[in-house]
Amino acid sequence: MQKIMLDDQKTTSLKSMNKIDRRFSIAPMMDWTTTDYRVFARTLSSNTLLYTEMVTTGALLRGDSPARFLQYDECEHPIALQLGGADPMALAKCAKLAEEYGYDEVNLNVGCPSDRVQNSLIGACLMAHPDKVKDAMSAMLDATHIPVTIKHRIGLNDQQEYSIVRDFVGDIATTGVSTFIVHARNAILAGLSPKQNREIPPLKYHYVYQLKQDFPDLEIIINGGIKTLEESKIHLNHVDGVMLGREAYNNPWILRDVDQAVFGGEPLVESRFEALESFLPYVANRLENGERLMHITRHILGLFLGQPGGKVFRRYLSENGHKPDAKIDVLIEAMNMVNKQLNKTKETH
Repeated sequence: MQKIMLDDQKTTSLKSMNKIDRRFSIAPMMDWTTTDYRVFARTLSSNTLLYTEMVTTGALLRGDSPARFLQYDECEHPIALQLGGADPMALAKCAKLAEEYGYDEVNLNVGCPSDRVQNSLIGACLMAHPDKVKDAMSAMLDATHIPVTIKHRIGLNDQQEYSIVRDFVGDIATTGVSTFIVHARNAILAGLSPKQNREIPPLKYHYVYQLKQDFPDLEIIINGGIKTLEESKIHLNHVDGVMLGREAYNNPWILRDVDQAVFGGEPLVESRFEALESFLPYVANRLENGERLMHITRHILGLFLGQPGGKVFRRYLSENGHKPDAKIDVLIEAMNMVNKQLNKTKETH
């Protein structure tokens, strides 16, 4: 992984590149959508738009080493950087960094309900301050040539009217932002954990559909509670794109069919084993550079979800991958154990 600096010619080409295919993407998820997960996702889908974990402006601008937050593998393109913050000047500097490091998009988080970030005006609480959001988006747009997008909820706390999200989107769109990723739930800012905020507030997909009808020139992406490609294709009849969250992490094999079902291409791999074989060189490289095996393999525990040997795969990696001396042989042995289980299953049928 290396820092990617843009020369003038590349910057000029990016200025004209204002269209990313966002029909299918994976949501930014703290501690989950790390570069290790994203590289594995690329063994399954070449077209899915990948998002980083949220990175705060403070983390990027403190000290002189933003590289540890911004580095990624070249195979991860198309890739978007999600920022957390509210200060326009800081966000502008970070948006510029996103461009300098070669990201394809920079996104502002206006959807996280965690009380840990509210005091810094990060996340969903910003929906109560549309003027601050407008200042932030305008500063980011002025600072970079790559697309600037926003991810937000449909309302806060007990706000139930569709007009809340309609007016918010209409207001923010005056800055020139044209892509809105909408989590189709309210954010409850007190009394619910982030996990509960993903489950308890009711989903209102029809609000997001209505946004597309009311703002046909905007790109509207729907997020929240979507678990299958079949659901995704239904949503795509009403909006421009679908963003999957935890289902794409807990059951990564779902990504294997995205290139064909959504983008009209061909699958990258025929089997889960083929995906893992493609991933092994990356794992070996990371281990050689001092990474612990468990930090990598924790992202692929769900690969054989619902398959013969899936529990064996998860258990073996969980019990052995955390050991300080764990090498790539542990992953290979886990693969072999699944293969043996599959063969046993075939023999009994």
